[in-house]
Amino acid sequence: MYKLIRSLLPVVAAFLAVTAGAQNAAWKSTVEPLGDNAYRIVLEASIPQPYHMYDMGPYEGGPNATAIVFTPGDGVTLEGGVQQLSTPHRYYDTTFGMEIGTFSGKARFAQRVKLSVPESSVKARIEWMLCDDTSCMPPDDTEMTIAISAGTTPADTAAAVTAKPEKDPAAEAASAQADTTVQAVAPAQKDAAGAGSIWALIIEAILWGFAALLTPCVFPMVPMTVSFFMKSAGSPAMGRIRAGMYGFFIVALYTLPIAAIILITRILGGDAVTADIFNWLATHWLPNILFFLVFMLFAASFFGAFEITMPSWMVNKTDSKADSKGLAGIFFMALTLVLVSFSCTGPIVGSVLIKSTAGEFWTPIITMLAFSLAFALPFTLFAFFPAMLKKLPKSGGWLNSVKVVLGFIEVALGMKFLSVADQTYHWGLLDREIYLAVWIVTFSLLGLYLLGKIKFAHDSDTPYLGVGRLALAILTFSFVVYLIPGMWGAPLKGLSGYLPPLHTQDFVVGQGGTAATGNADARMTLTVDGRKPKYSEFLHLPHNLEGFFDLSEAQAYAAKVNKPLFIDFTGHGCVNCREMEARVWSDPQVLDILRNEYVIVALFSDDKKVLPEDEWVTTDSGKVLKSLGKINSYYALKTFGVNAQPYYVLQGRDGKVLVPPRGYDLSVPGFVEFLRSGIEAYNKQQ
Repeated sequence: MYKLIRSLLPVVAAFLAVTAGAQNAAWKSTVEPLGDNAYRIVLEASIPQPYHMYDMGPYEGGPNATAIVFTPGDGVTLEGGVQQLSTPHRYYDTTFGMEIGTFSGKARFAQRVKLSVPESSVKARIEWMLCDDTSCMPPDDTEMTIAISAGTTPADTAAAVTAKPEKDPAAEAASAQADTTVQAVAPAQKDAAGAGSIWALIIEAILWGFAALLTPCVFPMVPMTVSFFMKSAGSPAMGRIRAGMYGFFIVALYTLPIAAIILITRILGGDAVTADIFNWLATHWLPNILFFLVFMLFAASFFGAFEITMPSWMVNKTDSKADSKGLAGIFFMALTLVLVSFSCTGPIVGSVLIKSTAGEFWTPIITMLAFSLAFALPFTLFAFFPAMLKKLPKSGGWLNSVKVVLGFIEVALGMKFLSVADQTYHWGLLDREIYLAVWIVTFSLLGLYLLGKIKFAHDSDTPYLGVGRLALAILTFSFVVYLIPGMWGAPLKGLSGYLPPLHTQDFVVGQGGTAATGNADARMTLTVDGRKPKYSEFLHLPHNLEGFFDLSEAQAYAAKVNKPLFIDFTGHGCVNCREMEARVWSDPQVLDILRNEYVIVALFSDDKKVLPEDEWVTTDSGKVLKSLGKINSYYALKTFGVNAQPYYVLQGRDGKVLVPPRGYDLSVPGFVEFLRSGIEAYNKQQ
């Protein structure tokens, strides 16, 4: 028996070695030509389930971060540091007492290089550690030699990696070197759907769902919902069933397409398609003009011009099945709500979807389900409410008054969609003062209507003015008084998310007839080699700040003047961007730091300006990006794993990210600390 056991030991050892190798990460490299003798080396780790691998950190006193050190051969120059192409799943780890990031499924890293000889090679030293929910494997390392030839096409070099029981001294030295030579890519912005455990994601998604009701492109759907279900016929029980189906359709229209998009994205092997879908829906002129017309159509219906009914061909087709007819109308209403709301919820949904590129599949779907349930709940309750109104003994003319008031609100809020298209395509049709003039007239007419000075065709006689109408009239006229100074340049911070930016205004008191940030092209003093920054003829920064709109140009200027770079990922249709600029950037401390300590570059993700052919960008999938917005959006997605705005990155020398980027947060002290910490980190680089 003893001899038998001894004879089996080599077999068992070989089996354990194979098993260990199967449970560890497998690495492969890809060389991607970028043109002009520049290349990008991409390292990809395949991580077995149920293990995860830590991101690049660094984590002082924490887990073993992934470390990658490239050693160039003769004729090869490294450009910048190592970039994390995959977005890590970030959460607070109670064991280490810090926030950490992990990868599951796959993790991708990249290094740009320049080749000055016909062919050469680059060595990559990689260290990592795999863990599951209960234990960790020993830290592991490997070396890869990647060949690079001039005119090469993408080629893979696979390296299967097995675990080693101990690190050798060379690996320890490489790890120490990585702390100082490898760019520690800052964690991507916390996704709109949250971070941490699945329950934390669900809870935050629910909060986002409720908050979405208050956004300017979702709130107008409330009166539409009330009006639609007021007209529903049938018993109270049938009304409740229809309201329930309305909520079900909203949830299904959000969740099922999202699941399909995630699946398609995984099959295609990239997330650029997903970003394009939501970017088009939120910023393209066609959906925005369509939404604007839909709002005006509903407003006219509320004023009594006509009744909105289903097309006759659709009614005739479904007459034989009353239930089917009812469901068709309810589905159409739910579809309208979902499509219109994407202009505000698109960035949130997009951030959730990006999680699927980090190896997750079910998490984005579950998170989207939680978001849509919370989002649909208020509308379902509003759908129930009209059915209850029918039980009231007197439904008189006051219901028509409610519809008329909501009609005025539809006119005001529907202007937002026209404004987005106008800003994105630089039509110059709806400047800030014109937008404000429409609002002032609209709400003035609403106030007169509440006082009984204006009547519509279906209104009942009002023998006296009630206390409720008087209170609403006072609030309405107070709002009008608040708006009027905006015609002369008052910032109106409370409405910054709804109004066009201040630079579109033609006249501001005390500014010599120019807007506070308008006509920037005429007053800009910042020049590069005797010329004004690229795109400054149609793009502007708020608060009279001067800066750039092209990243390469801004990086070169920042290196020249020895200042850190403030990268502002923004958009014309970004409501939160306007709020940040009006409420946070306007603070004197923030303005002083931005104006004197940083070089600013604003990268608009939704601008439709078509660039010259030599500035087009080809994606990894071979798609050619021609517009400024798509190129900026692609850069944000590939470099930082985000397509939501606003997103602020502080960059130092050689493209190194100085501190973790910051997203939408209205805390002025927090933003000041963010900017100052970037300056401190930049000074330490010297």
